[in-house]
Amino acid sequence: MIKEGHNVKVHYKGTLTDGTEFDNSKSRGEPIEFQVGTGQMIKGFDSAVQGMGLGEVKTFTVPSGEAYGSVNPEAIKEYPKTVFPPDFTFTVGGMVHGTTPTGQPAMATIVSHADESVVLDHNHPLAGEDLTFEVEVIEIEGE
Repeated sequence: MIKEGHNVKVHYKGTLTDGTEFDNSKSRGEPIEFQVGTGQMIKGFDSAVQGMGLGEVKTFTVPSGEAYGSVNPEAIKEYPKTVFPPDFTFTVGGMVHGTTPTGQPAMATIVSHADESVVLDHNHPLAGEDLTFEVEVIEIEGE
């Protein structure tokens, strides 16, 4: 049985409330490995796998508060297009990667753009979403 501190390998399929698949480790051909209880996974996922056994398959839903949190309206901001390279192509829904003025990595989704400015959403793309996972335990190390 999986307990806090165990290193585990699991295959999973993640879906949104409407059934849209947002991730699938089997499609990628590689299970995910993590140490239970160390914060490597979202809280609700970490909690749900505890108590599972080798080969067990379980489906559970993680509410947004135990996943990527609620959408924070203050994380949606407008920037001048001059902060991007001159040849940058702005695509609504596209992801941009960069660094903050303090040197921290930053990621955002392009919400809209006009002649002089671009609106970026710095929320995690899955913020505000309840996530359903189907998980299969492949390996439990330390059991």
